[in-house]
Amino acid sequence: MPAPTAQPETARVTFPVSGMTCAACQSFVQKTLEEQPGVESATVNLLLHNATVSYRAGALTPEALVEAVRSTGYGAELPRQAADVLAEQEELDRRLDAEYRTLQWKAAVSLAAGALAMAAMFLPVISGLFLLPLTVFIMAWAGRHFYVKAWSALRHGSSDMNTLVSLGTGSAFLYSAASTLAPQWFHAHGLGHGHYYEAVLFIIALILTGNTLEARAKRQTAAALRSLGSLQPKTARVVRQGGEADLPIEQLVAGDEILVRPGERIPADGAVISGNSPVDESMLTGESLPVDKSAGSLVTGGTLNTSGALRIRATTLGASSRLAQIVRLLRDAQSSRAPIQDLADRISRIFVPVVVSIALLTFALWLALAPTPAFGRALAAAVTVLIIACPCAMGLAVPTAVMVATGRAATAGILIKGGQALQRLESLDTIALDKTGTITEGRPAVAATTLDDASLALLASLEGSSEHPLARAVVEFARSRGLALSAASHFEARPGFGASGTVDGHSILAGNEAYLRSHGIEPPAPGFEGSLEGHTLIYAAIDGHAAGALALADQIKPSSAAAIAGLRAIGLRVLMLTGDHARTAQSIAAQLAAAGGALDEVVAQVTPEGKIEAVRKLQAEGRVVAMAGDGINDAPALAQADVGFALASGSDVAYDSADVTLMRGELTAILAAIRLSRLTMRTMRQNLGWAFLYNVLGIPIAAGALYPAFGILLTPVFASAAMALSSVSVVTNSLRLRGAKLT
Repeated sequence: MPAPTAQPETARVTFPVSGMTCAACQSFVQKTLEEQPGVESATVNLLLHNATVSYRAGALTPEALVEAVRSTGYGAELPRQAADVLAEQEELDRRLDAEYRTLQWKAAVSLAAGALAMAAMFLPVISGLFLLPLTVFIMAWAGRHFYVKAWSALRHGSSDMNTLVSLGTGSAFLYSAASTLAPQWFHAHGLGHGHYYEAVLFIIALILTGNTLEARAKRQTAAALRSLGSLQPKTARVVRQGGEADLPIEQLVAGDEILVRPGERIPADGAVISGNSPVDESMLTGESLPVDKSAGSLVTGGTLNTSGALRIRATTLGASSRLAQIVRLLRDAQSSRAPIQDLADRISRIFVPVVVSIALLTFALWLALAPTPAFGRALAAAVTVLIIACPCAMGLAVPTAVMVATGRAATAGILIKGGQALQRLESLDTIALDKTGTITEGRPAVAATTLDDASLALLASLEGSSEHPLARAVVEFARSRGLALSAASHFEARPGFGASGTVDGHSILAGNEAYLRSHGIEPPAPGFEGSLEGHTLIYAAIDGHAAGALALADQIKPSSAAAIAGLRAIGLRVLMLTGDHARTAQSIAAQLAAAGGALDEVVAQVTPEGKIEAVRKLQAEGRVVAMAGDGINDAPALAQADVGFALASGSDVAYDSADVTLMRGELTAILAAIRLSRLTMRTMRQNLGWAFLYNVLGIPIAAGALYPAFGILLTPVFASAAMALSSVSVVTNSLRLRGAKLT
């Protein structure tokens, strides 16, 4: 039997693409990449000016993809080999800033030239012979890329916004130049003498002004990404060979000891060796309250040390650091597509040829029906149609909203993987929640005790020698009450039962009922008020006599009940899926209900496979299901769900199987993510609606539909201003999401 053929490995590359100005440009480049042999998928982002391609590694190379884009007339280059994603982000910021400054300068000069041409209408001293070379200069310098891209697209049998601008300004310029150089011929043939230099200049100037405002908005939409990238300090004070030195971040190695003074940002992920200080982690979690750090605590590079001095040992650096992972996730999300964009892409692929046809028809109708001389008026109407129809707003409608929304989510400690997840969030109607670590804290805590402080101190001193989670909970409880603990001797643990030892000369026993009875001691009645359902009891005996007990339980997170109530209030059915015992699950459900967060259903004692089946069953009922969990055993169910929420913990930023990562680990963040999704989808529909309405109304008005009844005829200059305004309005509408209230 022949050996199975190995499947070629899938590779992925993101590289910059320059020269795109509208949805048709983006669609053309994307279609070109998708048609390359070996390409599995391609996404082109008009806002970030980049392309992300998944391809079969053996069939294609990044160099070939770059060359395919260049062959269409658009610019492309291989991604630079930066040290890590933070350096790559700095490079992207520099490129966006350079683009903005260049457009700003070209737009300003073009506007000045347009104003001068407009003044020529009132100052006869400024003749067409002066405006002709001025217009040639502006077209060749500020507007050169329009004509180069249009010619390249034509050679490849395609068209885009540059085609419309080139046809519009080119035809107006040629008519003006001919009128300037041969006015007698125009008079002789009854064509009318005049020129449209001011229209050509203002069209270029206003389109460039719109592009400038878009570039400025791009920098604003990427504000969250830029702020994250700027959090990492450039240097760190490192202790080496007994001395201290300030070294560049790039020279740090794992194991380095780093000193972090009050008010400084922590330069790398690590563990605190010594010192105590509250650390502001709001850039990760969205939580404004600082978190106390002391010896043994984990810290994250980029967080702010507020008031104390810390000495830390660096653990994770460069591309593997938590900050770098977050920046990478956010950048990938902002480069992604939302399915709603497909409609705009389909329209964009046929849009330009349709507009050119309408412009030709407009020209012919005006030439045939308008009073003599009709040629100039017919040309102006056709140019106006070409200019007003540029589909810039259509191409920006969705990606701007995705960029701003994912950035806004990141500031709230929510990492959404991309446009597809953002769109699916809106349609959720059911959510399944894991119990341990999701609804609850995920660790036992002392809920009640019948021990006095002296007895509790002895018991906690004994438990200090154990690594068991219950023992750690007892120690934390005693310390929270300010009790001084001693060292235990002759410590002996019996797994599953309890432990014994000597503390300050006293013989101590701690464990379950069976453990105490095995030592001839009758456990005391617990003596707690209320139900002990779902609690674990630890009995204590001192010097052979029963001393009392502690009740421990996994505590519900303070925000869980309110979050569940909020999820139900916005129309979601909320279930708890847990592998824990049914009695414990029902106890947690009862506590939630008492706090106002009643669940719709509780499914207990399910394996990881059982969680998958539960999600599939809900999906088979036609429900759109989300799953939230924080354990590795939840990963299969997270992947099966329509949307998977992972609650990050420790140094983990996100699970590969999750669509959304909650850095705070609170269920209220799920509610915030769904609210943001609904706001974002509403914004996307508004953007697309405006873009479509603008063209549906603008094209016939530009063609002269209002002229017979109202005598209204748009000019090419007005059309270029309207086109620029449409793009800016779409971006501005998306920017409103930066201030969206999520709570």
